[in-house]
Amino acid sequence: MRKVYLVPIIHTRSDMGSIAPILSEISAVALGKELWDEHQKTISKFWDSIARFFNSLESSNFKIYQDGLVAAGEGGLKIVNEGVRQGSVNYEIIASLLRRGAILIRTEDLSLVKREYSYIKKLTGAKSLRERETAALRYKLAQQKLLEERDNFIARTIDGTLQEGDTGILFIGAYHEVLSKLPADIRVVQVKEVTRVREYHRVLTSISIETQAQYQQLAEYLISPISNTLFQ
Repeated sequence: MRKVYLVPIIHTRSDMGSIAPILSEISAVALGKELWDEHQKTISKFWDSIARFFNSLESSNFKIYQDGLVAAGEGGLKIVNEGVRQGSVNYEIIASLLRRGAILIRTEDLSLVKREYSYIKKLTGAKSLRERETAALRYKLAQQKLLEERDNFIARTIDGTLQEGDTGILFIGAYHEVLSKLPADIRVVQVKEVTRVREYHRVLTSISIETQAQYQQLAEYLISPISNTLFQ
């Protein structure tokens, strides 16, 4: 049987590139500075937990699939190294795995990723509230179809490159639906449960006195240590 470790990505500022400042500003305004700062600390500890888990595994010949990765070989390594340079813990983990013998696989279709990025760029580059609302609406209308096309491509990529007995690691945004598109002979191990990551986001963006305890429980789950004995 083939196996894939799935890591639902929670993006850090370093993952967002040139659009990070405006996205951070929008998020901080929406959540409030105190909650936004607390969220950033949770993300940092979440990735520390992920890093410790993979450092505990023998990673030789793991195949690495990364959300947004549109190249392999030298091109893929250039993307990874640039991510490391910008401070992305996600890419630092991948770089560590590659040094220990893992293999980088081109995961996504460039044209699909560029189409989605263009929508986000227009949203973050809006000069007025009206422009931002228009860009957000256009992105919302296109997002689901784009996400499905990307997920179909990623699932086909994994199926076509993961051989019998192979182990892969898929770093993917929590709102992707790749799992349901994978063949039944691929065993998926969720390093952190996708549903709980999504629930964390939902509670975070609509937090109230009534949901404060739930938010804390979900945050504690995200940063909790991961034992590799759970997946044997």
